Amino acid sequence: MLPTLDKGRVLVVGDLMLDRYVTGTVNRISPEAPIPVMRIDHEAEMPGGAGNVARNIVSLGGQVVLVGLIGDDTAGARVTELLADEEGLALHPVICPSTPTTVKTRYLASGQQLLRADVEGKIAAPVDILSQVVERARAELPRADVAVLSDYAKGVLTDAVIVKIISAAASADVPVVVDPKSSDFTRYKGAFLVSPNRDELSRATGMAVEDDRSAATAADRAVAESGVGAVLVTRGAQGMTLVVAGEEPLHLRTRAREVFDVSGAGDTAIATVATALAAGHGLEEAASLANVSAGVVVGKVGTATVDAHEIAASLQTAASRDSRDKIVSLHSALDRIAQWRRREKRVVFTNGCFDLLHPGHVSLLEQARAAGDALIVGLNSDASVSRLKGDDRPVQPAATRASVLASLSTVDLVVEFGEDTPMSLIEAIRPDVLVKGADYAEDGVVGGDLVKSYGGRVVLAELAEGHSTTGTIYRIDRRAGRNP
Repeated sequence: MLPTLDKGRVLVVGDLMLDRYVTGTVNRISPEAPIPVMRIDHEAEMPGGAGNVARNIVSLGGQVVLVGLIGDDTAGARVTELLADEEGLALHPVICPSTPTTVKTRYLASGQQLLRADVEGKIAAPVDILSQVVERARAELPRADVAVLSDYAKGVLTDAVIVKIISAAASADVPVVVDPKSSDFTRYKGAFLVSPNRDELSRATGMAVEDDRSAATAADRAVAESGVGAVLVTRGAQGMTLVVAGEEPLHLRTRAREVFDVSGAGDTAIATVATALAAGHGLEEAASLANVSAGVVVGKVGTATVDAHEIAASLQTAASRDSRDKIVSLHSALDRIAQWRRREKRVVFTNGCFDLLHPGHVSLLEQARAAGDALIVGLNSDASVSRLKGDDRPVQPAATRASVLASLSTVDLVVEFGEDTPMSLIEAIRPDVLVKGADYAEDGVVGGDLVKSYGGRVVLAELAEGHSTTGTIYRIDRRAGRNP
């Protein structure tokens, strides 16, 4: 997905803020009061709120138009200055003389926040100012692929503004994704997706959000009662849960390894979802990518962004860990298959000994994966291989063979079986596509008749000439001076 993220254009509407970070060291307690004394070493400023959402979209490679309010003050001018440096970002600020720009100042020492001090207006923006926000958003919607409402409850996204923008987006056939602050999700009726955190979802529904089941139940209620299409709840160390109206929930496990600062993690998540959707990817894929990007950004200090290179590095680091999750029992495999079928994924099955993996195996697996959406490999047990290939086989034990298979991106699950044929696996899995090498005749493929009886198909993969485990062992023996 990562190389395609520059294909979309996102409109972001919401609360613009200035985030200040003051970092230093604390070595003593004040004699004046029981508080730490901080020696300031460094100060930094960056756009916050909707500005941080927009920066994340640009960092991922997307194009973004940003509409929001700033005050007629130095903080507003600083937000404008900072965002003007972002390539791929077009800022359309509406200046409100009666309300100051929101400023959040965080004081940090040893990587920990000591204090946050906020400056924000107490007077609501006038109706005529908010009308300018709506009109600028309406003008940009026809050129957008996705719209984001970044609601920080600072006065931009009033009920009237939200209704007008969602209505205009519907007329322009542009999906709206919302990062909500209000506990009344009915304000976002008609939105394609609302992405609250765990506490926000709990307040909105009056339900505890503690585990997968309660998160899914609360999100399902939010979808049903608020009139939104889907809810993606971010759950901190527990990952994310996606609930789409009428579908089974999807639970995404966290990829964060070290958490330094959760500031702006929600911004990164909603920005990633919007960028992926704008590039033409589905909601499940967009949510999965957002789960990765959020896991990266919490490892940084401050309101930070994530780019495609960092996401790729995170995925590569996780690859060895994730491969272990692919080696499952038949019972676990059937649970995973049920989830795939609910999402209308085509399940492919192939099997073999896969002793000393070679290019012929790789080619077979690539062709098998291309025949559907998820590939399950049935792996002969050690005893089964010995019966089929002889007492000196397998060369590698089942655990090693399974680990090598699971490390391949083409393989989604590996299931070991002890029989001489995979018939019992095929009967249990009922794959949509059954794949074997072209050295078999179609009517000789074990399980082929069963698969075809319920509308599935048998695919004979082309063989990569000159590659076989038996041939490899023969050459090794010859070079070692042994009589093969």
